[in-house]
Amino acid sequence: MHPVLTRQMMETLIEIVGKENFSDQLEDLVPYSYDASMNVHRPNAVVWPESTEQVSRVVQFANEQKIPIVPRGAGTSLSGGAVPIKGGIIIDLSRMNRILEISIENRYARVEPGVVCDDLNRALAKHGFTFPPDPASSSVSTIGGNVGTNAGGIKGAKYGTTRDYVMGLQIVLPTGEIMHTGSSTMKCVSGYDLAKLFVGSEGTLGVVTEVTLKINPLPHHAMTAAATYARLEDAGKAISETMTSGIIPSVMEILDRVTLKSIKENTDIDLPEAEVMILTETDGYTWEEVEAQMEVVLTVLKRNHPILIKTAKDEKERFNLWKARKSAYATLARTSASFVLDDVTVPISKITDLLVGIQEISRRHGIVIATFGHAGDGNLHPQILCDEYDPQQVARTEKAEEEIFHLAVSLGGTLTGEHGIGLSKARYMSLEHDPVEMAVMKKIKRTLDPNNIMNPGKRALDD
Repeated sequence: MHPVLTRQMMETLIEIVGKENFSDQLEDLVPYSYDASMNVHRPNAVVWPESTEQVSRVVQFANEQKIPIVPRGAGTSLSGGAVPIKGGIIIDLSRMNRILEISIENRYARVEPGVVCDDLNRALAKHGFTFPPDPASSSVSTIGGNVGTNAGGIKGAKYGTTRDYVMGLQIVLPTGEIMHTGSSTMKCVSGYDLAKLFVGSEGTLGVVTEVTLKINPLPHHAMTAAATYARLEDAGKAISETMTSGIIPSVMEILDRVTLKSIKENTDIDLPEAEVMILTETDGYTWEEVEAQMEVVLTVLKRNHPILIKTAKDEKERFNLWKARKSAYATLARTSASFVLDDVTVPISKITDLLVGIQEISRRHGIVIATFGHAGDGNLHPQILCDEYDPQQVARTEKAEEEIFHLAVSLGGTLTGEHGIGLSKARYMSLEHDPVEMAVMKKIKRTLDPNNIMNPGKRALDD
């Protein structure tokens, strides 16, 4: 790998993308040295390609010269996936942001990777359709980033994650070759499902330059309710019973005591004192359908000893309930100099064990951990609050995080549900994946990327 780019190399990149789409200036490189995690490393250069052909030529040149490449969307990764830990070239795909086609009759949208999630949904809403995965950063995160991390979001329990909607991809391989895989049909079993291999690969196998997504009709109505509990065990039981009641809510979120306290102290939202709050929503195409579903959910919540249940009576009350959930990340970030946000996921029946275990880890290490997340699919977000400039706190944070990973895996869970492995969790991969599986993943990486130029240093795939 080249520690620096020579002037001749830079001239070649300028020739490919144009002077206005290249920079090696410090003021441009610094913003690309980090993402939403605590990882930092500066690239040698950044390019803003405007076409698949330009991406292909940049990647081919980088492969010939063995220069690291890191594809990047909006940089909202929480695991260091977009940090160029080996230096090299950032390929910022934000200028490839066209919605190429919306085919309502065939239920797909074809887009470039730089399309922002909310922008796509605004365009689809005009036709009464939607792309359901909705990460918290959907106002800025891009479809390419969604594909790279298999992003999910608050509606994952009912509607799934990005992988469930990717029908086809156009990918620039590490050699610079352009590959089309998948199809624009609802069914396709022709050959290996290579499109799904690239979903969640975090830019380690190639650069996605076009995505064909399945789209869904947009539900017309939704109803929201919140329930608070004095015991984690009661809330966990309510969640498990709801998800086996025959009704799948479109949303089932959870916020623990630390999170609720932070929201109450840092916003104008009045929340009751409780150990935990469940926020739930049902949706559908008629009010009768939505209300019937919510009646089932409320019955389950009520029989598990809640402190209080509140159902939104109008859009204003619904907005206020959602405001609490959407404030969680930001208010917690304001209460601490630094933080580490994870996204371990366990079987739904193990949510209580995970919540109780996280509280025990917090007490044992004397460090504050707030937990919130997507209870409907077992995907929780422990946010460890710390001061990254205090070595003792950093050490306790690292130990607490390691124990959370061990706990999640011991419960039959996974290190990450939607944020990805990136740098932050790479050293823990062997907790979840046995040696044979790791060897297979490394073989795939070496086969497609023998020079290891694609986002090197991530996911414990380097030899």
